[in-house]
Parts: sequence; structure tokens; C-alpha cells
Amino acid sequence: MANVVVVGAQWGDEGKGKIVDWLSERADVVVRFQGGHNAGHTLVINGQTYKLSLLPSGVVRPGKLAVIGNGVVIDPWALAEEIERLKSQGVSITRDNLRIAENATLILPLHRELDVIREQAAGDGRIGTTGRGIGPAYEDKVGRRAIRVQDLKNLNTLGPKVDRILVHHNALRRGLGQPLVSKDELMRELTEIAPKILPYMDVTWGLLDAKRKAGARILFEGAQGILLDVDHGTYPFVTSSNTVAAQAATGSGMGPGAIGYVLGIAKAYTTRVGSGPFPTELNDELGEEIGRRGNEFGTVTGRKRRCGWFDACLVRQVTKVSGIDGIALTKLDVLDGFSEIKVCVGYMLDGERIDRLPAGHNAQARVQPIYETFEGWSQSTRGARSWTDLPAQAVKYVRAIEELIECPISLLSTSPEREDTILVRDPFLD
Repeated sequence: MANVVVVGAQWGDEGKGKIVDWLSERADVVVRFQGGHNAGHTLVINGQTYKLSLLPSGVVRPGKLAVIGNGVVIDPWALAEEIERLKSQGVSITRDNLRIAENATLILPLHRELDVIREQAAGDGRIGTTGRGIGPAYEDKVGRRAIRVQDLKNLNTLGPKVDRILVHHNALRRGLGQPLVSKDELMRELTEIAPKILPYMDVTWGLLDAKRKAGARILFEGAQGILLDVDHGTYPFVTSSNTVAAQAATGSGMGPGAIGYVLGIAKAYTTRVGSGPFPTELNDELGEEIGRRGNEFGTVTGRKRRCGWFDACLVRQVTKVSGIDGIALTKLDVLDGFSEIKVCVGYMLDGERIDRLPAGHNAQARVQPIYETFEGWSQSTRGARSWTDLPAQAVKYVRAIEELIECPISLLSTSPEREDTILVRDPFLD
């Protein structure tokens, strides 16, 4: 049985939550390995909607162990609120089904504040962050001044670490004309939140190693999308962590040999939230129509998503840098009824055809998409659960995408409902 990593193959919002939930029935453990509560998953189970940000999707399934790995940056206040919200929906969350890495970095109030302050000060140069403190927390992690989950159990000796982080942040705030952070206030906040987080703390790398040796099937759940990877994405309009599949190993404390199958999630069209290049973006009524049909608003922020045609050139690129073995194609039903559908198969850059998105920010903004046009279909694909339920032109569209991205389609999702899924290849058995 292969352990499976699920990653977004576009700019995020591809429908990972539903696919992870669908796969979690076959898994024993579900692990989040990067990102923070800037990533949102919406699950629809038996008519009940669950909105998750930090908690792994498997937490809503009885009998599954959810693990928040060391690669995640954790806002303990947001996590406590999310736990209480799910409990109010009837989901049991205890140490039996949730563990948090002791060495995961904490997002503090000062991180959230700095995130907003810097974005406001950047003016037209803003990156388009969610303002939740993700970037500043990762900066402190790399700068070796972060407060981590394990520090919450040693509050009496935390003073020097708080002093170290405040030397840095108060210097920044002073330069930006902002009031300084009080050490006493920060310590008070940490003291109050600690009892809500510590019951779930564990040596998760050891726990996962034991589960793997016992034959448990592990599902690694990524956040955001590969095009937001800090190395391989549309830099600087990216997130602050690595979102590629290889991060599943680093962000969980398991070796790369623990990864068996990489499943990429891609919409049948393309969306993006926030600033940055988007070669196939439709700034017209067609783009608005796709957005309306797909209900393209962020789970976490509510921000309207930019919409455009499927970019096979980009998805082909990310399958290579992330080692994707198969694609789960989602939201095919959103394209029902269009007379023709376009797919980007390459770019023109300064008069030359290229088959990749260049790394340079300015070049990314100049590329022009080269489209191939496909005949649309009038019948509905919504709710289809087998290939025979799909219109012939829809099947042709999916097969064309498969060839253009040079990667097989493993799953096909035709609605937000969990069971409206066509399985081509089972990742756990591949």
C-alpha cells in the first residue's frame, strides 16, 4: 500500500479538501505538512458543510488520526477557535484523533499585525497576503527566534526567547511608526492559550514512524498550490513555504522513502487569489460567468478569485517539479454548456514560443497564452460517477488534458459532494 501526498497543481483552491476527504476513508492517518490557517478546505459530507483551515481534513472522519506536522506554522488562537467550531458541529476532537508536532512554529499576534502593516505600507507593491501572519512566522523560524509549540509547556523559562523575538519585531515596528509590543502582554496571551493546545502536543515524527512500521496508510495533505511554492512558484507572489510534494517528508519528520504516490489536484479551468501573473486570466464576462458557476470565493478570506482557461503548460511544469504521478481533475461540471472551451498549450514571449513559465517576474507578466480550442458539451456532467455518465465531448476534453500535461488523470470530480467522483486509478494501490 502506498502512502499518498496530495498537492495543489495550480495556485491553490483546486478542491483538495474534497479529494483528501474522499481518500481519507482509505487512510489511517492524515497529515498536514506545511502552510498555516491561510489555507482553507471546504468539505460537504451528508449535506453538512465543514470549513477547515489548520486541521487536517481527516479529523471529521471517525477512527482517523489527524496530525499537524512540524512544517506547519500554527496560530494557536485560530486553532482553538477551529476546534471549538467543529465540536459545535458534532465533531469529536481529542488527543485520540489529533496530534500536533512539538517542534511546529507558533504564529503570534505580532506576526499577524506585522503582516498587515507591511502590506499596507507596500502600496502598489503589495504581494496580496491573507494578513494572517504566515510569512512573518516563517521568517522568525528561519531567523531562529521563533516560539514553538513545545515552548508553551515551559512558560517559566520562556522569557529570554520572548526577549529575542521582541528585539527584532520592536525594531521593525519602531521603524514603521507602530507601537511596540509589550512582553508582559505577550506572555499573558501565551499563558492563556497554552492549556488549549498542549493536550494535543506530541513527538509526531516518532508517532508517524511507528504508524508506518505498523502498516498504517498515511495521507499527506498539502495546502495552497505548487505555483505558490516559495522556490518553484510565481515569485514573489507566492506563499512562504514549500508546497511541492517533497515538503511532505521534511514537514512531517518522515524520510522521502515514506512517500509512495503523489496526487496533484487541478481544476478543469484555472483560478488565482491575490496579486501576481496569470497568463490565461479572463477579464471579461466569460471569466465572471466561470466565477459565478464555480462559486469562486476564498474559503478563508472570502476574496473573489480570478478565473481563466485551463493552463496545460503550467500544470505540465508543476507535475515535473513536484513528481506528480496522477491528477485529480475537479469542477468539470462548471464548464457544462459552453459552446467552446480553450486550453493554453504554450506561450509567446517577446516573439518566441516557449513551453514553460519563465522564472523572472517581469517575463511572467509578459507571456501571452497560445490556445487550442475544443468543442464544448450541452449535457450536464454534474454528479457523474462513471465515464459512461459523461458526454462524449467532455471525455475528449479530459483525455486531451491528460495528453497535454503528460500525466494521467487518476480521479475526476463532478460536484462538491464526496461520492460524485470517478476513480480511474486508486493512489493507495498504485
